[in-house]
Amino acid sequence: MKTISQKTAYIASLATGLLLIFIGVRFFLAPLHAEADYGIQTGLSSNFAFCYIKGIRDMATGILTLVLLLNKEFRSLGWLMLCMGIVPVTDFLIVLNSAYHQSSHLYPHLTAVLICLTVGPYYLYTTKNSTMQKVTPAQ
Repeated sequence: MKTISQKTAYIASLATGLLLIFIGVRFFLAPLHAEADYGIQTGLSSNFAFCYIKGIRDMATGILTLVLLLNKEFRSLGWLMLCMGIVPVTDFLIVLNSAYHQSSHLYPHLTAVLICLTVGPYYLYTTKNSTMQKVTPAQ
């Protein structure tokens, strides 16, 4: 039987992956709205290079999160979450230093940081490290 911690980590990981894919797709389909919801304003209305870079980054991370989760690669998912925690930290700082930011735009980035810093270590501490079996030479 799965514990509440296992279920919570699984649901948080699933939601994170799905939301990242949604956010990524949104940066391609509605770049100005996605940029505003991210918490910054580039002032560009015809060059969406930033939006496309942000969109593909989020889509790829979301897809990788789901692939690892659905294949039960929990230790790898833990490393991904922990290492990729730098992304929402940086996003948070970018929005915080934006002249036009609203505090409500900081909360999603802070939530992502908290998910990465709790789910990542949870998976690392609760899954066994896969070790290669030692091969003994035949005598």
